[in-house]
Amino acid sequence: MSRLFCKSLLLTPSLASAPIRFSFKSISSPSSTSRVHRMATEASSSSSSNADREATSSSSSAPASSAIDFLSLCHRLKTTKRAGWVKRDVKDPESIADHMYRMGLMALIASDIPGVDRDKCIKIALVHDIAEAIVGDITPSDGVPKAEKSRREQEALDHMCKLLGGGKIAKEIGELWMEYEGNSSPEAKIVKDLDKIEMILQALEYEKDQGKDLEEFFQSTAGKFQTDLGKAWASEVASRRKKQG
Repeated sequence: MSRLFCKSLLLTPSLASAPIRFSFKSISSPSSTSRVHRMATEASSSSSSNADREATSSSSSAPASSAIDFLSLCHRLKTTKRAGWVKRDVKDPESIADHMYRMGLMALIASDIPGVDRDKCIKIALVHDIAEAIVGDITPSDGVPKAEKSRREQEALDHMCKLLGGGKIAKEIGELWMEYEGNSSPEAKIVKDLDKIEMILQALEYEKDQGKDLEEFFQSTAGKFQTDLGKAWASEVASRRKKQG
């Protein structure tokens, strides 16, 4: 048995003597290469498009230095007190920025009005007194003619827009301000009314908190509201004042 087993081993071909051949196929077939190239091209194109959009967005906004210069000048709106209250010896009177901020809130919460752009109203409220950062709060009692007041404010606004670096945003601020000054749109008329309402509401609050008689502020706005919204809100303020006694 052992001789037969050994003989069978001798007759079995050696595995080591049989050459082993490996066949490799290229992983980069023409179709896969085309797909990879196409994906790379699309990625590059997408990256370029994003870069273009960022560049366009950046070009429409003010440079950082111009933005900070502009905002630093606007700081005066926070520190300049509203002249009407100062002249009536109101204690701790509101600033110009206080007045503009609440007007912005008024525009935000006002009911929808067909044909009126709420966002535009908010923007107008934010910029309508912006020139006062330079010229201050000029009131009728100052004796400055209306045309001269407008000239000073226009000059101040032009300076502020240049300080902002010009461009799209500065242009929009200028246009919104002019629209308000000219009372030339439904939005401007709404904000003109909000300006008066904010003043008489503030007067009502000072009367209540400080025992002041600020009747002249209510008289100065009587019959001058242009919109249904303005008339309704002014009527509500007047009603509360009457109850306040």
